[in-house]
Amino acid sequence: MVNIGKRELLELLEKKTLRKLVDSFELPVRGNASHQTLVDALVAKRSIKPVDDILPEASLSELKAVCTYAELPSSGKKADLLAQLIDTYQNNLKPSKKTTKTVSRKADSPVNKPPSAVKKIVNKAKPNAMFEQTFKNIDDIFHKDAGCSSELDYTEQSSWMLFLKYLDDLEFTKSQEAELMAEEYQYIIDEKHRWSAWAAPKTADGQFDHDNALTGDDLMEYVDGELFPYLKGFKQRAESAGRVESIEYKIGEIFGEIKNKIQSGYSLRDALEKVDELRFRSQEEKHELSHLYESKIKNMGNAGRNGGEYYTPRPLIRAMIDVLQPKIGDTIYDGAAGSAGFLCEAYDYLRQGGSEKKALSTSDLATLQTSTFYAKEKKSLAYVIAIMNMILHGIEAPNVIHTNTLAENLQDITPSNQHDVVLANPPFGGKERPEVQQNFPIKTGETAFLFLQHFIKMLKPGGRAAIVIKNTFLSNTDNAAVALRKELLENCNLHTVLDCPGGTFIGAGVKTVVLFFTKGEPTQKTWFYELNVGRNMGKTNPLNDKDLKEFVELQKGFEESEKSWSLATTELDDATLDLSVKNPNIEEEAPLREPQAIIEEIIALDKESEAILGKIQRLL
Repeated sequence: MVNIGKRELLELLEKKTLRKLVDSFELPVRGNASHQTLVDALVAKRSIKPVDDILPEASLSELKAVCTYAELPSSGKKADLLAQLIDTYQNNLKPSKKTTKTVSRKADSPVNKPPSAVKKIVNKAKPNAMFEQTFKNIDDIFHKDAGCSSELDYTEQSSWMLFLKYLDDLEFTKSQEAELMAEEYQYIIDEKHRWSAWAAPKTADGQFDHDNALTGDDLMEYVDGELFPYLKGFKQRAESAGRVESIEYKIGEIFGEIKNKIQSGYSLRDALEKVDELRFRSQEEKHELSHLYESKIKNMGNAGRNGGEYYTPRPLIRAMIDVLQPKIGDTIYDGAAGSAGFLCEAYDYLRQGGSEKKALSTSDLATLQTSTFYAKEKKSLAYVIAIMNMILHGIEAPNVIHTNTLAENLQDITPSNQHDVVLANPPFGGKERPEVQQNFPIKTGETAFLFLQHFIKMLKPGGRAAIVIKNTFLSNTDNAAVALRKELLENCNLHTVLDCPGGTFIGAGVKTVVLFFTKGEPTQKTWFYELNVGRNMGKTNPLNDKDLKEFVELQKGFEESEKSWSLATTELDDATLDLSVKNPNIEEEAPLREPQAIIEEIIALDKESEAILGKIQRLL
């Protein structure tokens, strides 16, 4: 193991393993000491060695984490991983005069690389491995607390802590920048309520200050009785100052909706110390954290309580963005934001230079930060997750509004409210009250149909949209569905329909299509693509980018293939405007016969068989 010291090794171990080591060496560390204090104590004891003392006490999961950290193979039995790590440690010690033994190694092993390459490997592995382990440890703490019962709770509770930790790191960075410019930085959060004051106080030498860190009932009383009310008050103060788009307003919105569900002050203290191990001070760290946070959102889809509504498969989103090809200067909108996956992926796409992969100017970066992405979300938890997800992707003050999008009357939407690009996946199967339906010209209780009307209205003339919707929208014969198809075909160019297979949305239980259209010109012809991935999709075998590669390539020229074809609007039934996906390149199966016809054929065949057997008997 090259350049991975004793401290780094200890930081990868869980608290219970560190406590076991501390107790076995009879170190004077109090029983409720934090993870960091245990590490410090073990590092200070020089007689404790990685090979002889630390590695043998590590669990299988810890050994895997250490192997991942060092970019060594991490699968196998505990004994094998332990032997591999001990061998690697020993082979990287400077050989003494008595040692002449050489060990053969694989060509791509980290120990065969020059020091500069080794350092790059370690630096690359460290944030991902350590942050991932920290996330797991935080979830373990929540799992043991009576107030948290599912992945939804874990994500909600970690979100408000991550937000406050992020805010503290952001303010620290801005204060440092101001100091370099000989300016005074105006903090958003009062000193007594800053993360570094109550969640993770430090001593003068930078060590965790356990003497001044609240815990137990004292911590619970402070968080519920002082901190949350203080943070909630930001909304009213920002409104009074006319700053509803500021980060202060977002702080008030978040803490006006979210509640601290953790019941034990000791569990809360442990969770806070784990969150404090995460850092938001470099773009690389934010990038790693954004991927881990996305994984948490994805896991919510398996948590029940409609957790899947927060997550649209990222390969599908990326394909939708590749088709629309947004550019710097476009405004991008999602009125059913969920976890803001569409906006985060669009940000990544533009941040990397868009379709042309061009370098961005300072002005371009400022545009991305302040005047590109806009969202609305009705549900409190989704609103918080959306803001946190956008922050982790690099958008410091997301333009996300906490509101019921459908409560807005379409007649009140003006050109100044409209956008160049709409990317969205509105909720499946929801129903809206009659008073909400009055806001729309086409009355229906189907939430997705109301959202589609809203999205069309929110587009500027010439604006582009990609909307996920249930495939029954293409063929339903109720008045609202027919009227909405008529509206779409007459006022927009529905140029592409992507037919998604079952299992695209894990746990949703419905088949979906993606509608791609441009506002302001009628539809002459629609190009269809039937996505067939050749396998059953599920949790362990989800949609991937490779599955959609052919679709993106063929769509550029609306090319026809076994999976794609075009349909002229003039070929549609005038009464129903049925757009059902019917691939003309696949032979239609013979229609199923009526049961009575099948029975009659069986009877006739039985009589024929009986006659043949009679003839055979006569011959014998």
